[in-house]
Amino acid sequence: MCPSKVSEGNERGWIVPIGGAEEKDHDPRILRRFVELCGGNAADIVVIPTASQLATTGERYERLFAELGAGQVTALDFDTRRDAGEANRWQHIERASGVFFTGGNQLRLSTLLGGTPIAKLIRLRNAQGMHVGGTSAGASILSEHMIAFGKEGGSPTASSVHLAPGLGLTNRFVIDQHFRQRDRLGRLLAALAYNPFAVGIGLDEDTAAFIRPDNTLEVEGSGGVTVVDASELQFSSMDQADADEPVCLLGLKIHILVAGATFNLHTRRASAGRLAGSKHH
Repeated sequence: MCPSKVSEGNERGWIVPIGGAEEKDHDPRILRRFVELCGGNAADIVVIPTASQLATTGERYERLFAELGAGQVTALDFDTRRDAGEANRWQHIERASGVFFTGGNQLRLSTLLGGTPIAKLIRLRNAQGMHVGGTSAGASILSEHMIAFGKEGGSPTASSVHLAPGLGLTNRFVIDQHFRQRDRLGRLLAALAYNPFAVGIGLDEDTAAFIRPDNTLEVEGSGGVTVVDASELQFSSMDQADADEPVCLLGLKIHILVAGATFNLHTRRASAGRLAGSKHH
């Protein structure tokens, strides 16, 4: 399940994973920036609250995005896989400038939407320029390899993470959310030990990665983003470790990024961004 190809003359839309518990009332800068990215008062945003089983989730994000100036906001829930083939839902996403997945249970998203016409359409529309964001479970689903569930803790073990296919907007990274708050470094490291191709992105709460079409990630929000680059991994004992034994990993590179800092997922280069020129007294 690869990302849709960008046709000549088009530019891929942004991908915006959020670590969950984003500020919604006092200074909702992450959600505000997503609305601005999608066109401000010309934005047409589709909210997909399927991961959540709370009846009010879709309505809440409709109100939030409308208050932040979005011109059109529509919540589309999916209760069965058959819903994903309905023409009415298809038409909403065909004309949207942005799609936003709420939090909840990422396996609910993958089992209801995985392999459906709607999932394929979202990949295609992202390749055509539609922006796609998601918070918490809605962030996990965005990449090709999704962390379905796992154990808390700082040390990776063979059994500390379980992976499942995600939406497949990109294969460049693996996302984990509520990262520092729920002590999830171990399971992100375990995911990379299985396949060091991807970059690990651990998103703190109220923190987002705004990923541009050129694969440059810029951090927004009040927390940090832990970026784990395993491209120069020299050794992994994952193939030898028993289920609950710690895994030996040599040669990992870890960056801690805060608002304004960047990381290029293609070149694997990090930058302090706008922080580099600031002076703290």
